[in-house]
Amino acid sequence: MQGVLRVAVYDTKPYDREYLSQAAGTKIQWDFHEFRLAAATASTAAGATAVCVFVNDKVDRACLERLKEAGVKLIALRCAGFNNVDLAAAKELGLNVIRVPSYSPHGVAEHAVALLLSLNRKIHRAYNRVREHNFSLTGLVGFDVYKKTVGIVGTGKIGKVAAQIFKGFEADVLAYDPHPDQVWGAERQIRYVGLKELLAQSDIISLHVPLTSDTHHLIRHETVPQLKKGVVIINTGRGKLIQTSSLIEGLSSGHIGGVALDVYEEEEGIFFEDHSDDIRRDDQLSHLLSFPNVLVTSHQAFLTREALGEIARVTVENLLNASDSVAYAEGTQLA
Repeated sequence: MQGVLRVAVYDTKPYDREYLSQAAGTKIQWDFHEFRLAAATASTAAGATAVCVFVNDKVDRACLERLKEAGVKLIALRCAGFNNVDLAAAKELGLNVIRVPSYSPHGVAEHAVALLLSLNRKIHRAYNRVREHNFSLTGLVGFDVYKKTVGIVGTGKIGKVAAQIFKGFEADVLAYDPHPDQVWGAERQIRYVGLKELLAQSDIISLHVPLTSDTHHLIRHETVPQLKKGVVIINTGRGKLIQTSSLIEGLSSGHIGGVALDVYEEEEGIFFEDHSDDIRRDDQLSHLLSFPNVLVTSHQAFLTREALGEIARVTVENLLNASDSVAYAEGTQLA
């Protein structure tokens, strides 16, 4: 593409603007929007060759049709997940979709482990206590990760890093993946098992699979009874991997011993925003937050300097190489 490329960017925060601007220099003209992209807002992309979207932008058929009418030719995701984009409709309309398949697996994996340690050792509760000069240790008992059985569901780049971190605790690490990497598992002394066996044996389960029709509600009413009693579940993947109602039932019965979430089933419209003065509430989320053995962060596992820099670098390279219909730098063409 010749000249300066104009790109409309949606659901942006200050850190998005900072890192994208640094990565592009003068090669891209950014139109930054704080609101999300959807059919109702797609007309704001008029004049742009491409749009850049994030996890909660709703790029369905209606949105894509309006983008095409506005002259948009390319949809660039500044994330790995693409379940919010109607790929079939994009292909039919002749709109290319590209993404950042990997940016900082270490950052996300480290956040998953940090969530577990904070929840297990009650760090968040202890922090609040001592700020009020309450130095009691009552109710702060945790457990050693050492020698526990940790189940890693999904051994892509993030899952592998998480598994290797847990091996550093000398935990017994099990793994499940529909396409197991047996060579890696043997090298790391990590044993691949079936999903049912993993659920039944694991003291800790960490979810690292993409959201697909097969993984939707991986943890649900039918699978909760299969879990080892007292299990702690960590989810830094996608919110809809877990059915929230079944999670609440498992916590209420005591079958699930604790939950640490960086994603939530109905996070769209909630996460990434300040709702502290909003009287409207998500009842299920409020119920989850009322449990003392639940810890929630708002989809921040990716939020490291390294990850933001890599997301911006690959996104910019994808956009600048968009005239090549075969390869998009280090990104992946989806449609």
